[in-house]
Amino acid sequence: MTPRLDAFAASPQSAQAMLALSKHVESCGLERSLLELVKTRASQINGCAFCLHMHTRDARAHGETEERLFLLDAWRESPLYSARERAALAWTEALTLVAETHAPDDVYEALKAEFTEEEIVKLTLAICTINSWNRIQIGFRAVHPVKSRAAA
Repeated sequence: MTPRLDAFAASPQSAQAMLALSKHVESCGLERSLLELVKTRASQINGCAFCLHMHTRDARAHGETEERLFLLDAWRESPLYSARERAALAWTEALTLVAETHAPDDVYEALKAEFTEEEIVKLTLAICTINSWNRIQIGFRAVHPVKSRAAA
């Protein structure tokens, strides 16, 4: 895959605005592990290799297990995720696929059982942010760093 353009070089101010939003999300008070699961799940749905590479690496660096990362696509069938994580993942899927789901009431009710109103806003902003990054990286064909098999 050949990159189309470097968004950071083409529009540094726009890139800085996205980075500032990401920084805000990272420091909003939600658990880092939860944020990485959300970012990874949205990136799986969107098919963003760049973001999947980044966020699975970041999740591992912050203590996430390989097993939970491997099973993330099937979180509903796995007992490895807490009720809070399940609510966040369901909300992530609902908002990432909003044209199909229209953010259903049952998903929102499950979310309200696990998160405060303030946390729901913060989580929603985190989901919006990763979906924006996915669209930027996919749209401009960003390529994640490649490690050769020989070097691995």
